[in-house]
Amino acid sequence: MDAVVAGIKNSSLLNNGQACIAHTRILVHRSIYNTVVEGLADLVRRLNVGNPTDPGTDIGPLVRKSQQDRVLGYIRTGIEEGVRLIAGGPEPLEDPSLAAGFYVQPTLFADVRNDMTIAQEEIFGPVLAVIPFDTDTEAVEIANDSEYGLSGGVWSTDPARALHVARQIRTGLIHINGAPRHGDAPFGGFKNSGMGREYGPAGLAAFTETKSIAIGHRH
Repeated sequence: MDAVVAGIKNSSLLNNGQACIAHTRILVHRSIYNTVVEGLADLVRRLNVGNPTDPGTDIGPLVRKSQQDRVLGYIRTGIEEGVRLIAGGPEPLEDPSLAAGFYVQPTLFADVRNDMTIAQEEIFGPVLAVIPFDTDTEAVEIANDSEYGLSGGVWSTDPARALHVARQIRTGLIHINGAPRHGDAPFGGFKNSGMGREYGPAGLAAFTETKSIAIGHRH
């Protein structure tokens, strides 16, 4: 479980959550739901928010004021929609030295429904939404119930089961147990997550003009 929580930190909060591949919806089986939520709560509360030039900083400021306002708006919307706030929130950070930056508290919501705003829209900030599920089939349905399909992940002690689930999720990239993407593998998304592929043979094909030549036999 510690490895899962640490992996979620890397996959969900990279670049302060400002990443198109950030795993911000976290689907957890009910049998381990409370354990994972507690682990994530401990993680989020221990994140060091501060100067991005400091190597000890986990979460730095967002890119601009409008993005800070946008993320804070999503956090307030989550609270208004009745989601359980576990850690963080829309309030300013207590450290006065951070008042000049576009900072947002790392925030964790639990008991999220997938039809809620914070589950369906791309927040692009340090906000995590935990959604419970009961079966693998339900998890796949929830994962695919999104207009986006760029990146996702599966965590499991059973590699075959994880691969079976990963094959059903409609995203262009899937990480199993936090494995990094191979540099030669194509990268791109499904649905409203872009067109085409970068990297690998599929990426090179985008710069190739293909010609077909049909040759007939003389009779």
